[in-house]
Amino acid sequence: LVPHNGCCSFSHLLFPGCELTASTKSYTFQVDEKDDSDHILALSVVCLTDGAKDECNVVEVVGRNHENQEIAVPVANLKLSCQPLLSLDNFKLQPPVTFRLAAGSGPVHLAGWHRIMHREDASFEDDDDDLSEEDEEKELAPIMPAKK
Repeated sequence: LVPHNGCCSFSHLLFPGCELTASTKSYTFQVDEKDDSDHILALSVVCLTDGAKDECNVVEVVGRNHENQEIAVPVANLKLSCQPLLSLDNFKLQPPVTFRLAAGSGPVHLAGWHRIMHREDASFEDDDDDLSEEDEEKELAPIMPAKK
């Protein structure tokens, strides 16, 4: 959604993250279903933390596709000796989403941010319907032929 006539506002919250280990292999980020705000979770970094072994640690994101079927997608394969950290450039996800340690024993830390778009006014009135044909012609820029 795009803010229209001041109807929406944004909140950015730091996602303090989670840690996946051999004993805690998954973490689910979810929001209150009664909340009618739009939520985006952006994953910024996945990294091995103190105590990690030199083994492959595969982190998956588990969510639902357009047919509401559960899907798991690997997003990081970390190894202490060659790639202990991965920047995901704010990989955006829509909650609920589960992070799962599919291989390895971790500990793997995930961090990012959470954006909430609050809908202040649900009525989206289209003011453009009041334009006359004459006004529409004025607003449209003429189409110029391409130069060769």
